[in-house]
Amino acid sequence: MRMLSVFSGAVLLAAGFSPILAADVDTSEINVSVRRVFPEVQIRRPIVVTHANDGSDRIFIASQLGVVHIVANDEEAEESIRFLDIEDQVVYNDKQNEEGLLGMAFHPEYRKNGQFFVYYTTKSAPRVSVISRFTVSKDDPNKAEPKSEQEILRIPQPYWNHNGGTIVFGPDGMLYIALGDGGNGGDPHLNGQNLKTWLGSVLRIDVDHQDDGKGYAVPKDNPFVSKADARGEIFAYGIRNIWRMSFDRKTGQLWAGDVGQKLWEEIDIIVKGGNYGWNNREGLHSYEGGGQASSQTIDPIWQYPHEPDKQPTIGGQHGKSITGGHVYRGKAIPGLDGYYVYADYVTGVVYALKYDWSTKKTTENRTIPSTKLPVMSFGEDQNGEVYYTTPIGAIFKLAPGE
Repeated sequence: MRMLSVFSGAVLLAAGFSPILAADVDTSEINVSVRRVFPEVQIRRPIVVTHANDGSDRIFIASQLGVVHIVANDEEAEESIRFLDIEDQVVYNDKQNEEGLLGMAFHPEYRKNGQFFVYYTTKSAPRVSVISRFTVSKDDPNKAEPKSEQEILRIPQPYWNHNGGTIVFGPDGMLYIALGDGGNGGDPHLNGQNLKTWLGSVLRIDVDHQDDGKGYAVPKDNPFVSKADARGEIFAYGIRNIWRMSFDRKTGQLWAGDVGQKLWEEIDIIVKGGNYGWNNREGLHSYEGGGQASSQTIDPIWQYPHEPDKQPTIGGQHGKSITGGHVYRGKAIPGLDGYYVYADYVTGVVYALKYDWSTKKTTENRTIPSTKLPVMSFGEDQNGEVYYTTPIGAIFKLAPGE
């Protein structure tokens, strides 16, 4: 079964992923365009674009400030409906802009149970991220019930930055949570290699059941459940600050863009029990002051540098903050099928990466003509079409080439 690739961590860990660092990677421009959508809809700092997978074809757009909007799946839509407004509960500051509402995910059975989940920085305590369950109104499918909130997980954060924030349901029905190393710079608390803390990890939890004293259950098949001095919720670790991860809706692989510290940005395939090396290393390179990477550390499938004049590049790619995206599985652009679409926030360049699973090598990293605006986040509609958001509120959609 194709879904096996998500959960067969031991096999993939032993085999490893091998990024290709050679001149034969295709870095040409791909015949894909982008166009602005919903130009009349005003949403400040749109940070999530998603759908409820309920057959309604609605698009949900969450603002980092704490408001979730509904927009009709019409590129010329001129208005939005407020689905959820928890702005009074959410911490957001333009000068500390890695807090706020950072993630949202609809339950796989949303059509039946009306449940969705939100990850946000709460005003109820300093430097705390929460993941809460909400339900939709029984009387109005376009309105959530703010009073239905049930907090399921509370995560203390040592600093305002590196909060991660992606939450996404896997093909197994479990909720996956990307948490950064907690912040500051260089992982001063060494959280990345510490299985005693949730920070610097991808968690996997069961929101349909509850263990004693928890708002969720720890899946019995998580990799560190039986390990002494380890948090059972951890699925993978050695993470600096994943900024967006997503499951390939066709194969089930979990893709992530992990933001670098000083020199390298990277793309990872997240597998069960995987150690991605931070802060012993950054990308494929030893990180200053870090220890030695284990022979079991999983390599990124792609990396690119901050300083192209000092570090080798392929196709001249460089940047300073990766924004992870999606493997394209829509119908509108057949030539993009199977490409992982991502961007760099600082340069605003959008890329389409192709990974050859048979050789475990990246074969293409092609550019998509774009606006060069900072790319905050990527998202999908119910049909698998891909969108990206920008800090100025403009939202763009991938489209066939001209």
